[in-house]
Amino acid sequence: MSDTSAAASTITLTLPDGSTRDLPAGSSAFDLAMTIGERLARAAVGATIDGELADLHAPIHADAAVALVTEKTREKETDPNAWMLLQHSAAHVMAEAIQRVVPGAELVYGPPLETGFYYDIRFPEDRPLREGDFEAVEKEIAAIAKEDRRFTRYDLPIAEGMAKLEGEGSKYKLDNAKRAVDVGAETLSFYATGEVGKDWEDLCRGPHVPSTGRIGAVKVMSLASSYWHGDENSDRLTRVYGVAFFSKKELNAHLTKLEEARQRDHRVIGKKLDLFLIDEEVGQGLVMWTPKGSVIRKELQAFIGEELRKQGYSEVFAPHIGKLGLYKTSGHFPYYQDSQFVPILERQFLDASAEEGQSVQDLEGNLAEGEVEGFLLKPMNCPHHVKIYASRRRSYRELPYRIAEFGTVYRWEQSGELNGMTRVRAFTQDDAHIFCTTDQVDAEVRGCLSLVRKIFDALDMTDFRVRVGLRDPDSSKYTGDPANWDRAEQACREAAASLGVPFTEERGEAAFYGPKIDFVVKDVIGREWQLGTVQVDYSLPERFGLEYNGADNKTHRPVMIHRAPFGSLERFVGLLIEHFGGAFPLWLSPEQVRVLPISEKSEAYARSVVDGLIEAGVRVTMDNSGDRVQAKIKHATGEKIPYLLVVGPRDAEGGTVSVRARGIQKDLGSMPMDAFVEGARDEIASKGKTRVVDRFETSADTGA
Repeated sequence: MSDTSAAASTITLTLPDGSTRDLPAGSSAFDLAMTIGERLARAAVGATIDGELADLHAPIHADAAVALVTEKTREKETDPNAWMLLQHSAAHVMAEAIQRVVPGAELVYGPPLETGFYYDIRFPEDRPLREGDFEAVEKEIAAIAKEDRRFTRYDLPIAEGMAKLEGEGSKYKLDNAKRAVDVGAETLSFYATGEVGKDWEDLCRGPHVPSTGRIGAVKVMSLASSYWHGDENSDRLTRVYGVAFFSKKELNAHLTKLEEARQRDHRVIGKKLDLFLIDEEVGQGLVMWTPKGSVIRKELQAFIGEELRKQGYSEVFAPHIGKLGLYKTSGHFPYYQDSQFVPILERQFLDASAEEGQSVQDLEGNLAEGEVEGFLLKPMNCPHHVKIYASRRRSYRELPYRIAEFGTVYRWEQSGELNGMTRVRAFTQDDAHIFCTTDQVDAEVRGCLSLVRKIFDALDMTDFRVRVGLRDPDSSKYTGDPANWDRAEQACREAAASLGVPFTEERGEAAFYGPKIDFVVKDVIGREWQLGTVQVDYSLPERFGLEYNGADNKTHRPVMIHRAPFGSLERFVGLLIEHFGGAFPLWLSPEQVRVLPISEKSEAYARSVVDGLIEAGVRVTMDNSGDRVQAKIKHATGEKIPYLLVVGPRDAEGGTVSVRARGIQKDLGSMPMDAFVEGARDEIASKGKTRVVDRFETSADTGA
């Protein structure tokens, strides 16, 4: 063999740490892992090859950057790539198991999800899959996993692959194959769960874990209706949802978390505590706040409003609609029109269009081309705030110019995506915008983050992380001066680092107009929620031609910063309901204290206690029903009232109250009425940093 042919038969694989390995062409990531250590090779479940997720045993024919994928990251968290490999593989195994349980089931497609996986399947009309079949399916899944069959990929030329699928008679798989060819597939790939030609197989792009034995545990979760291609006029399918883990222990922990989440479901708790409602006649995704829920909303608004005033923000108000031209200038229309309500057109124009015989398609085309004017329910507050800034000539002495609004915006979410308060069609953002010079960006971003930190601290939400979204250097979608981008990205990095919490840099996650910082909060049962965001924007000032007069007496373009710590009040309160399980801290509780007279004889004193608390600014009610006091306590406990004050003749004589605190299974004891009022006011003012219960020298047992 010549030197030239020897060189051609060798490839260089580069590891994430920059080290390299020279291996024969056609070697796999598994072979690479073996050069490092057998233990690593056994632990690996896949690899990324030049950034693309791939099978562990996929042959590599050219030099490449290779990163091995194992079940866990160095931080002992599930690796996102490993998760996707596992879910995709489990979808195949579940499909095979289902076809064993329900012969004649026709497979359509089964992708992995961040929450698990699903498979859309067409079942015989006389034999649908039922929840009662789940146990049998899971038994078959376990058997397939125990056999530890290898996921074996093979590729066929297009014509041969099509002939194979035609012979199998599945119109769904044929359609999948044609779609793959239409987007450029040069071959059709199949995966056999075991030996090709002998074991179960499916048309699939992959990748998968090495073998079925790597699937530790699978749970079939639920069934839902779906349609082929999402078209309700097409074949009706059954979507079978499942989730997989590398171990039974992880699955059990997941199911426990789901049960906790079910018990904390904000839709259930919100109804039980009478916090909000969604009425079908009003419309799906349109939240109505009840008096109790409105208290929570107003307290949050008052809290952040006070902090905004301290930071020099001015409050503004803008209408709920705007002319289409405004959103065309901002770029929100027509580019995001699929997520917006239909524009509102003038009646005279509609009448004239009807007389001319224009179709709906004609109107849509004219709207997109800017030939029709109308109004739009505002999808964002920022264009209105831009116009407030632009309403007069600005000087550098006015900058930073900070304005804020609790503004309601409207998005057209599909009905299947709506979810209580967390996914709605109308929501109120704690929206603020800062117009500043380039030199002020760093300090202003830090100010935004300090506000977010203060909010999280007040709500005892200390477990959060930060994501810094940066440009993709290979993309041309971004607008603005690269030098300004560099400066803004560095400002975001330094601001995120100043928080003292974990943060990651994610390239390609910046908005097209500037870098951003997102906050991801972990609630009490470990679920992650993305909340507010801070975004640096060079695009809108350019689009609207914003200016200010600089110290050099020249015209300059300001930078715009978008900031919304809560994101939306609806979603944030939905999160808080689940985070606290409805047991809000005293300052947020719709009803902070309930007074319980032990008998009718004590009602007069109970009323004086109520009046004193109202005078002190405490939200309080009295239960003067004829129930026994234990029944009153049970009822109030179910409503998650923070403090119950039981009063009787002795309390009336001594000017005291007997205190019960939420979560403590017995009376704390009695205390002077004035002392309780003082303690309650301190607890409210300190946002729970001091508590009434701290005034009792007790080691009371606490319960759930």
